[in-house]
Amino acid sequence: MMPRNEPLARDVGHPLAHGGAARERRFYRAYGLTIASEVLLPELEPTAPTVADVVIAVGTIDLPKPSPEAATDFRFEPDRQYLAWDAVGAFLITDGRRIDIEPAPGVDDALIAFPLLGPVLALLLHRRGLLVLHASAIAVAGRSAIFMGDKGAGKSTTASAMIRAGHDLLTDDVVALDLTHPNQPMLVPGFPQIKLAADAAAAISFRDAEVRPQAHPAIDKMQHRLNGAFSGDRVPASRIYILERGEKADITPLPGIAALPAIIKFSYVTRFGRAALPDDFAAMHLRQCSGLANHVGVCRLEVPTGLERIDEAVALIERDLAADV
Repeated sequence: MMPRNEPLARDVGHPLAHGGAARERRFYRAYGLTIASEVLLPELEPTAPTVADVVIAVGTIDLPKPSPEAATDFRFEPDRQYLAWDAVGAFLITDGRRIDIEPAPGVDDALIAFPLLGPVLALLLHRRGLLVLHASAIAVAGRSAIFMGDKGAGKSTTASAMIRAGHDLLTDDVVALDLTHPNQPMLVPGFPQIKLAADAAAAISFRDAEVRPQAHPAIDKMQHRLNGAFSGDRVPASRIYILERGEKADITPLPGIAALPAIIKFSYVTRFGRAALPDDFAAMHLRQCSGLANHVGVCRLEVPTGLERIDEAVALIERDLAADV
């Protein structure tokens, strides 16, 4: 469903008023930020209490909620973004520094975390000036591989096969890039979790990984919390691979004229349409995508059909990155 470009209701004072039992505030690290959260987030790395870059609070948001028939409601302004799912709850991002949450009745933190650590966090990172891609990323000997592709292309599966081969996860689903370094986009590490469908999880097993309980029957991917095999340091963005299914593993460089549209297509904010890029954000986003296309090689990666052949793609990626040093 396309988001509705409606203004947010302007109310007096802060739009969230706490109600019910007080929640404990916990501190985490992700994407280079310290996050103080009233939502339990075991997916993230815990850290000592300190001044927070981002605050996540739970209470009541005084904005209209979507009906069961509409299912979702997305509204955007330069300083506030509102995302609501009837089955999960409502999320209000303010100034890239605060996320207020009103859970739907009966919803627990495990289900809240799915959109919170996906599209909600992606929009917050975008508002903080990072370029955010819907992708997965792996660190390979001081370099990096970013995997983009349509739904079902195998982004997380290919990343998982790379981890099994001895490389480290940088981030899954939400890839954030800092483009403030001249001529060198940097990948900002997320948190040590990767989501896999049941067949991929059965074929690609991790040592020392915790499989978290299924948050909802409708969510088919399982969360694998890695203990190790995670890079907590920023890594230069080296190569972007756009995944497609093929008869054999193959890499084909894309010319610049094709690379830029591909990056725009798989940037996270474009999932919400033009409404999510008000005022100067559209021009900034285009500059970021163009800068990435100019400094990072973009390739089409054909991955052989069948999980038993995924290591063929892994070996090809390793050779490609080693040859570009």
